[in-house]
Amino acid sequence: MSGKRVDEFVAFRQRMNERILAHDNQAVRRFFALDTQTYKDGALPVRTKEMLGLVASLVLRCDDCISYHIAECRKAGVTRDEFFEVFSVGLVVGGSIVIPHLRRAVDFLDELENDATA
Repeated sequence: MSGKRVDEFVAFRQRMNERILAHDNQAVRRFFALDTQTYKDGALPVRTKEMLGLVASLVLRCDDCISYHIAECRKAGVTRDEFFEVFSVGLVVGGSIVIPHLRRAVDFLDELENDATA
C-alpha cells in the first residue's frame, strides 16, 4: 500500500493502536485481543470473516473499519467483483444512508488497486 490516503490510514492506525495498548488497561487489551482472535481462520476462513466485517462496517457506517476491512479483504484475495457483491449486501441491509460510505469505500479500493499495479 503506497497511496497517500492508504499510507496515512495505516500509519495513524498503527500509531494510535500502539498508544492505546501502551496504557495499562486490561479491558482494552482484551478487547483488542478478542478482535484479533475473531478474524483468524476457523470454521470460517479469514476471507469470509473479513467480508462479513466489511458488511457490518458498511451498515454501521464506520469509515475506518470499512477501510481496514477492504485492505484485509484485498490481502485475502477478494476480487473487485466480490467486493461489489459485498457492497451490495451492505447497501441493502443498511439502506441509502450507506451510499456516502460506499463512495469512500470504492475510492479506497481504487487506491489500493492502483498501488498494486504501480
